[in-house]
Amino acid sequence: MADELDGMATFVEVAEAKGIRAAAERLGVSHSAVSQTLRRLEERLGVALVQRSTRSVRLTEAGERLYASLRPALEEVRAAVAAVGELGDAPRGTLRLHASTLAETMMGESLLAEFLAEYPHVRLDLVVSDAPVDIVAEGYDAGIQLGEVIDKDMIAVPVTGDLRLAVVGAPSYFARLGIPKHPRELVEHDCLNWHPTPGTSPYRWEFTENGRDFTIAVPARVLSTHAGLNRRLASAGLGVTMAYEANVRDFLARGELMRVLERYCQPFPGYYLYYPQRRHASRALRALIEHVRQWRKARQGRKRPAER
Repeated sequence: MADELDGMATFVEVAEAKGIRAAAERLGVSHSAVSQTLRRLEERLGVALVQRSTRSVRLTEAGERLYASLRPALEEVRAAVAAVGELGDAPRGTLRLHASTLAETMMGESLLAEFLAEYPHVRLDLVVSDAPVDIVAEGYDAGIQLGEVIDKDMIAVPVTGDLRLAVVGAPSYFARLGIPKHPRELVEHDCLNWHPTPGTSPYRWEFTENGRDFTIAVPARVLSTHAGLNRRLASAGLGVTMAYEANVRDFLARGELMRVLERYCQPFPGYYLYYPQRRHASRALRALIEHVRQWRKARQGRKRPAER
C-alpha cells in the first residue's frame, strides 16, 4: 500500500499548482525533488501523467483521470486531518487562502497580521492573484473577493462593508481638458484603465443613473494590471482613472487629485471572506472567520461620524 501511495500527494500538488516549481514551493522542497518523485510515479504506473514545458505542466488524459479519482479522497483526508486538529487546545495547521489584488489592498496588513499574532500555531499560505479561480478545485480553504462575483452556494462573511468607486484626475489635467459632466463624455478623455491579467478584457467603468446601472468602455491611454500605478499617473496629470474611494482619499486630501462624476458612483457590496458550505470548516478557518467579524466591528467603531 505504501508503494502505491508513494508520490500521489506530490502529483496532486503539481496538478493543483499547475506547475512543478509552484508545487515545490507549496511542499517546501526542491524543484528537482518534486520532479523526481513525479517521474518515479509515472514509471511505476507505466503512463505519463503530465506534459512538461519550461514554465508549466499540463495533465495528460491519464493524469486527468487519476486526479479526478484522487481529489475526493484527498478532500476526505484533509477533513480527517482537520478533525484531528480539533482535539488540540488551539487552532493550528496550514490555512490556504486566495485573494484578489484589490481585496488584499483594501484589507491592508492589519487583518492578517493581527490574526497570525493571535494564533501562532496557524500557518498561512496566501495567493494574491486576479486570475479567476475555483477555490474548491484548487484546494483553497477560503477566498476573499467581491460579493457580486462569489458563487451563490458559498458561505460569505463581509470583510469591508459597502464600497464606492471614484473617478479622479489631477486638477492640472481637468484645467487642460475640462471636467466631464456625464460618464459618456469620458470617451473624449485620456483614461488610465485596468485589467486583472494580461489578455483579459479592460475594465468597463461602472456607473448608476436614476437607479439604473450602466457601463462605459473607456479609451485607454494606459492599460495596466496595477491599479496603484494608474493612481500615481493620474496624480501626475496624465489622465483620469477610476479607483476605490478609500484608495484615493489621501490623494484627494492633499489636493493631488480631484473627484468628478460623483453622483454617478453609488455604493455597492464590498469584499467577503467566502468558503464552501459543503466542506467542513477547520478550526483555523473558523478562527479566521471570527477574527474577520471582530476586525470589521472594531474598524466600524473607529470610523469618524462623517464616514458612516
